[in-house]
Amino acid sequence: MATSFLAGLSEAEVRDRAAGFGRDFSAVRQQIERVVVGHREVVQGVLISLFCGGHALLEGVPGIGKTLLIRTLSRAVQLSFSRIQFTPDLMPADITGTTVVSEVERPDGTRGRQFTFQRGPIFSQMVLADEINRATPKTQSALLEAMAERSVTVAGVSHRLERPFFVMATQNPVEQEGTYPLPEAQLDRFFFKLLVGYSGRDELAEILQRTTTTADAEVEPALDAPRLLEHQELVRAAYIAEHVRDYAVRMVLATQPASAAAEFGGPDVGKFATPMVSKYVRMGCSPRAAQALVLGAKCHALLDGRAAASIDDVRAVALPALRHRMILNFEAQAEGVGPDAIVRNIVDTLPAGGG
Repeated sequence: MATSFLAGLSEAEVRDRAAGFGRDFSAVRQQIERVVVGHREVVQGVLISLFCGGHALLEGVPGIGKTLLIRTLSRAVQLSFSRIQFTPDLMPADITGTTVVSEVERPDGTRGRQFTFQRGPIFSQMVLADEINRATPKTQSALLEAMAERSVTVAGVSHRLERPFFVMATQNPVEQEGTYPLPEAQLDRFFFKLLVGYSGRDELAEILQRTTTTADAEVEPALDAPRLLEHQELVRAAYIAEHVRDYAVRMVLATQPASAAAEFGGPDVGKFATPMVSKYVRMGCSPRAAQALVLGAKCHALLDGRAAASIDDVRAVALPALRHRMILNFEAQAEGVGPDAIVRNIVDTLPAGGG
C-alpha cells in the first residue's frame, strides 16, 4: 500500500487540519438536512462511516428516508451514484457485471468477436444496496470483495473500484418472510450499523410541509472526491494514546464470553467479559470492531477540533460499531435482550484503565 501523504504529521498539524475537516463535515451535513428531516444521529453516523472510509448499514421500517438520505449525500459530495434494488431473483452478475461477446472490426478490415467486460452498478463511488436482505446469500456475497478490497473479480480478472468507494445498505427489520439474514461475514464488513426510528410530531409536520407543498429544497455540492480522500487520510493520521487504544481493545474483548474459548480459541477470550455477556453472547466481535472503534473515535475527536482520540470518543461510537458484530444465544432471544443493551452494559462497566 502506498504511504499516506499525511503520514508523520505532528499533533499540532493534525489539529490545524481538524478545523477544515470539521467545516467540510458540517457543510455536507447541512446540505443533507435541507432535504432529510431529523435523524441527526443517523446522519452523523453515516458521515462518520464515509469520512473513515467505511460502509454503513441502515435498519428501519419503510418510508422513513433511508433511500433519500444516501441520494442526498451523493449530491452533496459529488460522487457517482448507483442504486441496486435487491430482490430474490437478483444474480451476482447483476451487481458486479459480466463478460460479454461483442463484434469488433480488426485493423485489416475484417470483423471478429472478442470478450469484453460490461461493468455492473457496483462500479460507482457511492452504491445504495436497497433492502439488501431480500436477495439470496449468493448474491449478497457479491459485495464482500468490493467492500473489503475495493475490487471486483470476474472470470479471474480483478477490476479496481474508483476511490472513494462507499456502500450504504438498507434493510427492513419487520417483514422477515422472503428475506435472507445477512451472514456474519457480510455484517462484519459494515463499519457502522445505524437504527433509523420513527419521526416525532414536529419532524412529521416539517416533512409534510416539505413534501406536500410546492417547496423544493436544492442540494448544493459541499465536497468533492479529492477533498474527501484527504479527510479519510487525516482520520488515519490522527493520534490515539496507548491507553485509549488499549481501552478499545478491551472493549472488543469484553464482547467475547468465556464459553467461546473452546469453540473459537484465543488467549484472552472471556477475560474481560461481563456477567451479561457471559449469559447472553455466543460469539463476540472480530478485530474489525476494534478498527471501527479506533477510526470512529479519531473522527469524533477531529470533529471536536482535537488531534487525539480519547476514551469518551471510543464510548461515543461503541453502539454503531459493535451492535451488529455479536451473535447472541437463544437465551437472549427468549428474554428479549438485544445487542444494544449488552454494548451499553460493557460501556457502563468497563474501567478506563485495566491490566
